[in-house]
Amino acid sequence: MPESDGIREHLRRIEDQGYTVLEGVVAPDLVDALLADLDRMVAERDVRPSKNDFEGRSTYRVYNLLARGRLWEQVPVHPAVLPIAEGVLDDGLLISSLSSIDIRGGEAAQPIHADDQLIPLDKPHRPIVCNTMWALTDFTEANGATRLVPGTHKADADPEYGRHYDSIAAEMPKGSVLVWNGSLWHGGGANRTGERRVGIAMNYCAGFIRQQENQQLGIPVEIARCFDERLKRLVGYGIYRGLIGHIDKTDPIAALGESGDVRVVWDRG
Repeated sequence: MPESDGIREHLRRIEDQGYTVLEGVVAPDLVDALLADLDRMVAERDVRPSKNDFEGRSTYRVYNLLARGRLWEQVPVHPAVLPIAEGVLDDGLLISSLSSIDIRGGEAAQPIHADDQLIPLDKPHRPIVCNTMWALTDFTEANGATRLVPGTHKADADPEYGRHYDSIAAEMPKGSVLVWNGSLWHGGGANRTGERRVGIAMNYCAGFIRQQENQQLGIPVEIARCFDERLKRLVGYGIYRGLIGHIDKTDPIAALGESGDVRVVWDRG
């Protein structure tokens, strides 16, 4: 897909500062539907906060959202967001994880971290993770907006866990999306209000990196069969650059009942 001037500007910001904000790009009716569905799942599944500081002791999370209902299929392929992630990585990117983060009043700030710091590569390196946060409520400094340390995606090390770092709040109105390079130092903010700060963590990784959530095992095959072609590829039913991910020189999409004919890189010449 050709890059528009708007996409190029967002990619320039990510390259320079490590992040950008797509303000008001998600339709209000979709935002409201996603929030209502999250509340339904939290109640039906009796979701509780974790017992660790990273996930949050007053934060409600639901994981593996693509397995929870067809509404969520709209999120990874959103036309205002996916092209930015493809520009940071490439069009062979994968869905790494799709989960919700509902920060309630009284939650402490999450430790500053980088989303790719468990991957054993020297830094800085080319982008291998591109993550996004969808604002289903307004994000303010007071209610726990994501904290960012601009420029740290170019650092030669990861942050020390639990150490204080000066950061800024990624404030944005409901319906906006924060996009960042996975090497950027960041963390959820403290919620000093009585209101919720609800976001969707729609995370992508390069096609040659193992996904954070195991999409092929976590999403039942009967659900994946109903995905459109792009989403099937995004969860991993495809081959990266004619080689990575093949099954006996067959496209994994054959597991969903489609044609698996493909020319792997060795057959080209």
